[in-house]
Amino acid sequence: MIRVAFFDTKEYDRAAFAQYDDRSLLAFKFLETRLTEDTAALAKGSDVACVFVNDAVNRAVIDRLYANGVQVIALRCAGYNNVDVKYAFGKLRVVHVPAYSPHAVAEHAMAMLLTSVRRIHKAYNRTRDFNFSLNGLTGFDFYGKTVGVIGAGKIGRIFIDICRGFGMRILVYDKYPAGDNLEYTALEKLFACSDIISLHCPLTDETRHMIDAGAIAGMKKGVVIVNTSRGGLIDTEALLAGIKSRKIGAACLDVYEEEADIFFEDRSGHILNDDLLSRLISMPNVIVTSHQAFLTEEALNSIAEVTVNNIRSCFVNSGRCENELCDRCGRIGQ
Repeated sequence: MIRVAFFDTKEYDRAAFAQYDDRSLLAFKFLETRLTEDTAALAKGSDVACVFVNDAVNRAVIDRLYANGVQVIALRCAGYNNVDVKYAFGKLRVVHVPAYSPHAVAEHAMAMLLTSVRRIHKAYNRTRDFNFSLNGLTGFDFYGKTVGVIGAGKIGRIFIDICRGFGMRILVYDKYPAGDNLEYTALEKLFACSDIISLHCPLTDETRHMIDAGAIAGMKKGVVIVNTSRGGLIDTEALLAGIKSRKIGAACLDVYEEEADIFFEDRSGHILNDDLLSRLISMPNVIVTSHQAFLTEEALNSIAEVTVNNIRSCFVNSGRCENELCDRCGRIGQ
């Protein structure tokens, strides 16, 4: 029997994975706590530690998991910037879910964008108070505007297809352009020409704070920035400065670089100690959602299926897993 300890689990995680908890091959233990150095001991006796985006799988955690008999780290997400994959090599195998429902994330990015530009959230709040004034609700057409898409992976391409449906011009920056019919361009040109910029790339040492003060200075006045990838892609202080100076017209953020101790929890009864996030949320032209772009029934079911198949592959199917991340196989950073 393969014993799996799930960290940072919510009700929707349990519901999605319940169908695979048959006790004949897999036995699940669901933990609400995040994986840290202090909680790694909870995985003792388990073969697999199943983790999510805000679990900290650094060197110390990897050593403690390894000492407690864990053999595999199974990410139930695509990104793995929170895992020291290189250090894990030779100790723990690391697998991830490279594509669960790219449509879910791309559609959420467009939903946030539409909400922001057409002031739907403001109209909703007004009409609940029987205020039917249209003052201050003027938006702009998407048709004919230029959208800059950073990252032309599966999610980025679906977002591009959605933008095409609105009749938008699309500029694309990708470190590895595919040579297809997309209009690839340099990052500086994308910043300078785009009315809207949407981020769909992984967080690496190279991409961290790719949206900083210098990048913002090169953007069009009134640009709208959308981020459904990783919070660390944007320098939050630079973003706030750009908003205050009216350089940035709006920001739609499903992620935040210091979200680990905040997102996925009900903080409504507490004082938020994060001043940067408090200031962001207070801005009338900023929409923040709490890393929910992935949250559809289809995506959750796909995550559960692929995660379980990854685990089975590591222990049953000749020990091979196509979704394994390792230094030796060259998948780091790709």
